[in-house]
Amino acid sequence: MSATAEPYTIATSPLLAELRAAGVPYRLFVHPEPPASLAQAAQARGQRLEQIVRSLLFRDPEHRFIMLLLPGGYRADWSALRRYLGQRRLTLARPEEVLEVTGFPIGAVGPLGLRRPVRLLADERIFEPEEVSLGSGVRGVAVLLRSADLRRVLRARGAEIGRFGVLTGAEAHET
Repeated sequence: MSATAEPYTIATSPLLAELRAAGVPYRLFVHPEPPASLAQAAQARGQRLEQIVRSLLFRDPEHRFIMLLLPGGYRADWSALRRYLGQRRLTLARPEEVLEVTGFPIGAVGPLGLRRPVRLLADERIFEPEEVSLGSGVRGVAVLLRSADLRRVLRARGAEIGRFGVLTGAEAHET
């Protein structure tokens, strides 16, 4: 899918095809209108913020791409990420790079069915809730699945699991 190609549909999403091929049961949630925030998306899905898995794409100085999976309410811990990757510099991928590398537009990105292989890092806290949701590759459509199934599929694809995020906002001050 090039930057000018038609977007994926539920029937053509490679992310959903990969879940089906792996035998992973899932449900789809179609947002009637695009959510304005992660909190709004979680509320519409009947989930807590930390049940949403964010997929962030980074680029290193050698132009290699790394996808980081974080729970909602967390942001990348840049110093921990750079240290883990052995990099002094990392940059968030530009929207056109996200589309080129993943095949998905920002807001619909998930860690499977990617157009190009990337190194996958998953913050271990995405597996704490029993059920999580993530981008389906289709704008306005989320995939809901068991976190244990997501862990199994990610491990089969060589994902590295660790602590790569920190709480954002007021949550960071709660104990």
